[in-house]
Amino acid sequence: IQAAGTVLIAVQPQQIADLLDGIRDDLDPGRHKVISVVSGVTVAQLREMIPAPTQVVRAMPNTAVSIGESMTCLSADPAGIGGLDEAEALFKGVGLTLRIEDEMMLGATALCACGIAFFLRSVRAASQGGIEIGFHPEDALLLAAQTARGAASLALRDNQHPESEIDRVTTPRGCTIAGLNEMEHQGFSSAMIKGLVLSARKAGVLFDDGDAA
Repeated sequence: IQAAGTVLIAVQPQQIADLLDGIRDDLDPGRHKVISVVSGVTVAQLREMIPAPTQVVRAMPNTAVSIGESMTCLSADPAGIGGLDEAEALFKGVGLTLRIEDEMMLGATALCACGIAFFLRSVRAASQGGIEIGFHPEDALLLAAQTARGAASLALRDNQHPESEIDRVTTPRGCTIAGLNEMEHQGFSSAMIKGLVLSARKAGVLFDDGDAA
């Protein structure tokens, strides 16, 4: 810490209070910038544990940092705006970034961080469906994962609503609409939405109740 200009805090919510208490004396408010990726700990709560006027930035990346494909949300209060540029440069090296208000960080935790698991579960379900219709497991997973990658790339390419691409492959009385309608009948979209809402709600109490993410 003494030799660094930027300090990245990456621990479980129940560990952060003791950690910051242990390094408080080594933080130089005039020199250090602190970036926290700890779930459920707001900028205001961080400021209570970090000597003022240290610049504090909150970041929420996901595990796709390992392949340079993270979606990282960043937030700061007015006193930490200067640190946002440095944080943004750091996380742009491992994917895309978006600056948001701190109050939206619980949603970012659910949609981006937890979302990795949700979308991977969708890929797994698709691969299991592929096995059911006759593909070998390794082929089914390849087909499902690459198709999911293509779908995400289409959504990002023109920043269009997903329905515009869905309409391109959905023909009257066709096999796509039959499958989509069955998925919706079984609660596909509703389950995803409810899962995201519940995860966001849970993220809001991680620091308070000491649970792991």
